[in-house]
Formats: sequence, C-alpha cells, structure tokens
Amino acid sequence: MVSLNQLENHYKGKKVFLTGHTGFKGSWLASWLHLLGAEIKGYSLAPEYANSLYSYLEPKKIFKSVIADIRDRHFLDKEISDFKPDFIFHLAAQPLVRRSYNIPSETFDVNVTGTANVLEAASHLESKCTIVAITTDKVYHNKEQNILYKEEDTLGGYDPYSASKACAELVIDSFRNSFFNTSTYSQHKKALTSARAGNVIGGGDWSEDRIIPDIIRSLRTNKTIDVRNPGSVRPWQHVLEPIGGYLTLGALLQSNALNHSKAYNFGPQPNDHLTVRELVETAIKIWGNGNWNDASSPGQHHEASLLKLDISLAGRELNWIPKLTAQEAIEWTINWYKQPNDKKTEFTFGQIKDYLQK
Repeated sequence: MVSLNQLENHYKGKKVFLTGHTGFKGSWLASWLHLLGAEIKGYSLAPEYANSLYSYLEPKKIFKSVIADIRDRHFLDKEISDFKPDFIFHLAAQPLVRRSYNIPSETFDVNVTGTANVLEAASHLESKCTIVAITTDKVYHNKEQNILYKEEDTLGGYDPYSASKACAELVIDSFRNSFFNTSTYSQHKKALTSARAGNVIGGGDWSEDRIIPDIIRSLRTNKTIDVRNPGSVRPWQHVLEPIGGYLTLGALLQSNALNHSKAYNFGPQPNDHLTVRELVETAIKIWGNGNWNDASSPGQHHEASLLKLDISLAGRELNWIPKLTAQEAIEWTINWYKQPNDKKTEFTFGQIKDYLQK
C-alpha cells in the first residue's frame, strides 16, 4: 500500500467532495482525509443516529457539511461546480439489504439515479477530477458457492439493494465509456473507478439490521443478542481496510488514469472469512460477557449465506493487502465502543494512525 507520505502528497491541500459523509464509512473516510490535510466538503442526508461517528466529528469542523439529497440533481450539480473538487468520493447510498425490501423503488432511485447525478455533475467540471465510486461486494450474481468473485464476473442481485448496486456499476461503466473514456482523457480530464467492498465493521456504526450495532445494543443492556443466519459466511473487514484501499486507488488513479479506470475488490484474505456465529462469539469474548440465540425464521427475507471476494487485482495493481485479521478487526471495533463519548474522536484518529503504522 502507498505510504502515509505518499498519501499526503496526493491529498494534502486538495479539495475532496465526499458524498455520504454523515454515514458510517463516510465519517471514517472524512477522518482519514482530515489527517492527510485535505479540504473536505461533505454532501449527505442528515445522520439517522444521534450517537454516530459523525456526531462526534461535526463539532470539530473538519469538513464543510452540506445536508442535502443526491437525488436533487440541480443542487448537487451546483455544489460540485462551486467547489471544483480535485477528488470525488461517492459513498452516499441506501445501504441496507433488509430495508431495501421495504423501499425497493427508493433504493433504486438513490443508488442508481443518485450515482448518475454525481457522475453527470462531475462531467460538467472543466478542471481535472478523480472519481472513486463506492458500491459493494454484493454486486455479483452470487451462486452462494465456495468461490472467490473476480471483478470481471457477472453482476446481479437477488434483493433490491444488491440489484441496485449492480445497476450502479453499469451506470459507472457507462460514464467511464461515454464521458470519461481513457482514450480522450486529455480532453475531459476525468478518471473514474469503482470500489467493491462489504461487511465492513468498525466503531460508530448504529445502523439497523447490522450485526455489530445489534451486538453492542444488546450487550449494553444485558439482553440476549438475536442473531439471524449464524452459519452464513461473510468477508468481514475493519472499516479502515477498504478506506485505505479507496484512498490508495484514488491516489494512483490521479497519477495514472489509463491503468486504474476499472473496478477493484477490497476484502479480507481468502482464508480469513468468519461465520456470523464466530463473529458474535468473538465479540462477546472481547466485551467480557453476553449470550446470543438463533433468531432466524422461515419467513424472513433472503440474505446471501456465502460470499467471498478475490482481492488479487488490488494486490497486483495497487499493492494493497489487508493489514488486520478478522479477529483484530473485531477487537478494534469492540474497543471503539468501549470508549467514553468524550474520547471517541481522539480514539478514531488514534486507530487510523495505528493502522498506518502496521
């Protein structure tokens, strides 16, 4: 992976437009960009949860915060054109599988049309801009077999969320070909890539229907943790792993648009995938007490039981490899939630610095 000094060389003093900055991953990315010395403009809906990581960062004024919807095409276009960013990191999304069953049309609207709005606004910029669009590991047509999905594998999606993100990948590929083609880069000066990662854990996440927030809420109130699909295998990774990949990809893409204008997977090592049961039991052990029960039900909505990514392309072309094992990722996550509220921002920056030293 590129070093801290190399990242600073690319991002220090640069303007970064970050959609989804009030969300879980967006807040961590904003924290890291702040440490790199970037000028950050965040664009997102208001946070859903009062005790999210964003709520601890916002008083520090490390970014300019615009609370708005990416579906507001004209306002989004104005905010991007006025800012004239060197980088755009697009993370804003409806990110929850189970919620997508309740609001399927809105999920497609946010994740597909919203992505098109961001890229169209970028196409109106006259200056050079590097764009990293974040999708998910769930964009693949998942056969739920013990195979590693590569970037060129067939896209698909059983649930509305997964399908919407697969559609977003098609939108990204269309813009990459139609408006940001590398053959005419000297004219449009836009470089576009997509990053696929999922099952990310870390401090500051309170989203509904996510395993870590469910665990923490139950442990804090001495309640039994209700666990769906305990035998399902997921590519768990600490949030700093893919974010380090996004920043590395953005830096290299800015330097060499011709070689890196493509999709990349970011995930754990192939032999470091845990079941939901293993994650829950590890979290309980680190916390110090707790218990769980299987809350799966025959009528529940479908969620993939097995998903693994091939991360070899990122290793070969970006020199990116995960630094933390799944066990370490869980430890870092639980330790964040153990911190008193007045220490959480400092602890967040500390974990980023510790990660960079590994």
